[in-house]
Amino acid sequence: MNIELRHLRYFIAVAEELHFGRAAARLNISQPPLSQQIQLLEQQVGARLLARTNRSVELTAAGRQFLADSRQIMSQVDDAAARAARLHQGETGEIRIGFTSSAPFISAVSTTLSSFRRDYPDVHIQTREINTREQIAPLNEGSLELGLMRNTRLPETLSWQKILREPLLAMIPSDHPLASLPAVSLPALAKEPFVFFDPHVGTGLYDDILGLMRRYGQAPAIAQEVGEAMTIIGLVAAGLGVSILPASFKRVQLEEMRWLPLAEEDAISEMWLVWSRHHPLSQAALRFKDRLLAAAHRPF
Repeated sequence: MNIELRHLRYFIAVAEELHFGRAAARLNISQPPLSQQIQLLEQQVGARLLARTNRSVELTAAGRQFLADSRQIMSQVDDAAARAARLHQGETGEIRIGFTSSAPFISAVSTTLSSFRRDYPDVHIQTREINTREQIAPLNEGSLELGLMRNTRLPETLSWQKILREPLLAMIPSDHPLASLPAVSLPALAKEPFVFFDPHVGTGLYDDILGLMRRYGQAPAIAQEVGEAMTIIGLVAAGLGVSILPASFKRVQLEEMRWLPLAEEDAISEMWLVWSRHHPLSQAALRFKDRLLAAAHRPF
């Protein structure tokens, strides 16, 4: 059996028109080839589908059943083509994104996530909160398509673009003497108990901030090591010490804690969008990437 989709289209046209001349005109072909193709189709099916006389064309019982099935097949083909086209255009599918805990606090990231979900509701955005260094392996392997991470040393297998360059801010308990200053220096912070990330957590901020302090000859006395930035904020608010985090976290405002600028002008951190050079991005991921980069570089 070698039934082609064009045979089904020919048969549907004849079955709906019940007239070979009108069906041929509808299909934009001549009548003799149409009659030949219908005869060939009946041979392939092994059943008479149309009862023909000199004056009329009628569907047989087998023809009525074959018409219903043919319409269903053509509808499924159309649906399959539409789904494939939407997937190719990035209107359906899935995006796998890794992000650090600070990424959702960045305006360009949060607005892009919101607008993309609104404009492409059939694209599933699979997000995974994961620290900077822990994103590198899944990006290389392809289990993550995009990564939002703090500036860090990357292998040559990964590409990146800057999303945000922002100041680092000091976090001081409200009742601490330093809290009354307009700005605070790194040497002043280094003298205080410091609440910071556990080095084994893998956050890029660990190297970023401690590296900054080392450039100024400072080694903070770390009194508490934790795994999450929000825990750092909570412990500083509880009076257990001071700390430093990117300005994105300033959205978290607590009465027991103040955010202060750092006196050092190079106290800066960057957020990067990272992807693999060797695993092509899906069309949906490309759409998301372009939208996020546009939002990141849009003046506010």
